[in-house]
Amino acid sequence: MSAPTPGPTPPSPHVRRTRAPFTRRHAPGGGTVTVHAAVRARPALWWGALFALMVAVLAMLTPMRGASAAMPAAALADPVCRVEWRNNQWQGGFTASVKFTNLGAAVTSWTLGWTWPGDQRVTSAWNATVTQSGTAVRAASLSYNGSVATGASAEFGFQGTWSSSNTLPTAFTLNGVACDGGTPTATPTVTPTVTPTVTPTVTPTVTPTVTPTVTPTVTPTVTPTVTPTGGTGCSGAVVCSGFEDQNGSPTGEWQVVTPNCSGTGTATIDTAQARSGGKSLRISGGGNYCNHIFVGTTRNVSTVGPVVYARMWVRHTTALPAGHVTMITMADSANGSRDLRIGGQNRALQWNRESDDATLPEQSPTGVALSVPLPTNRWVCLRYQIDTTRQAMSTYVDNQEVAGLHLDQTPTRDIDSQWLSRTIAPRPSTLRLGWESYGSDSDTIWYDDVALGSSPIAC
Repeated sequence: MSAPTPGPTPPSPHVRRTRAPFTRRHAPGGGTVTVHAAVRARPALWWGALFALMVAVLAMLTPMRGASAAMPAAALADPVCRVEWRNNQWQGGFTASVKFTNLGAAVTSWTLGWTWPGDQRVTSAWNATVTQSGTAVRAASLSYNGSVATGASAEFGFQGTWSSSNTLPTAFTLNGVACDGGTPTATPTVTPTVTPTVTPTVTPTVTPTVTPTVTPTVTPTVTPTVTPTGGTGCSGAVVCSGFEDQNGSPTGEWQVVTPNCSGTGTATIDTAQARSGGKSLRISGGGNYCNHIFVGTTRNVSTVGPVVYARMWVRHTTALPAGHVTMITMADSANGSRDLRIGGQNRALQWNRESDDATLPEQSPTGVALSVPLPTNRWVCLRYQIDTTRQAMSTYVDNQEVAGLHLDQTPTRDIDSQWLSRTIAPRPSTLRLGWESYGSDSDTIWYDDVALGSSPIAC
């Protein structure tokens, strides 16, 4: 009597079932063998072990991705400043006007920092002390503009050079803290699926506007014979011109000059406006650097001295602006032929030295108040004298000396500390009349009865 065929063995309660509870197949000696679901369930246990191993590996690798990967956005610090940048560029050089708004707590002094993405170098600055080490730049406040309340702004400018590119910076720090608030250090949360949290970056508002401060030198052509050409009260001076010998565009003893680039600026001999005689030099200067224009004398003024005396009558259409402008330049042969400049800033008359951007007076509120604006729509007598043996200058408007434009060897607060940082006396070697704006300011100016010599010249 054959043994009964065994029935299916009940599945273990610890084994997960597959879709079929068991299968049958023929045994080598006949009959069938039942294969329980527990045999087919083993792969499910293996995949579960593999998943656990993957979780463990992720737990070890996640910290190496950086704390910011799992840092919640709420942990980011608040922005501390907003930067606006106006750039004025030409081949190899540029100027920039930088304004930042304090979005954090009030400060009593400030340092704005950035890193150049290109090969730019800062050469001079105003309204801040700007230093550079490698590509890192720091602009520090001065005595009069360090306090900036929450929501208030401070502004400064500088001049620089570049070679291969002049790409603007996009990240800044204020007193060592990133303007976008930075990314605080956090302990990352480990989860099986790593989803990095993107840290937002506040990009400063960049408004490129061309703003330079470089005026290359014009080498004068020496004219040995000095013959007055229509000026009044300047007989015997090296330059003595009322432009009465000129017609149309300046020629001969006066040459048009547009350093580096030229734009919309024009220079013409005007017969409709004159201080004396029937002619004057009319300058129509545009805003932005390349719309500048100058007319330079070809007379040799490099040997005038030991004190250089100059006088000219000037008629402005527009009041001096808040931005930096120049209307008279003289190359200084004692300082690499970089220019000495008469112009304006903060709506008042000023001297400016191209080599280090020093101003006379200093551009503090007190210094500016010691200068004067130039009247408009009338002829104004402008006189100045420059000592070529020591640092000493005086400037007069309608025969009144301007206190803020007086330089001697006794330092005066808010007036001459920047100018006296250079001890070598200047040696003017050219004279140019015109208009140059390092912002967007334009003007129409007339010049007449221009004189320069070694003796005082009256109005």
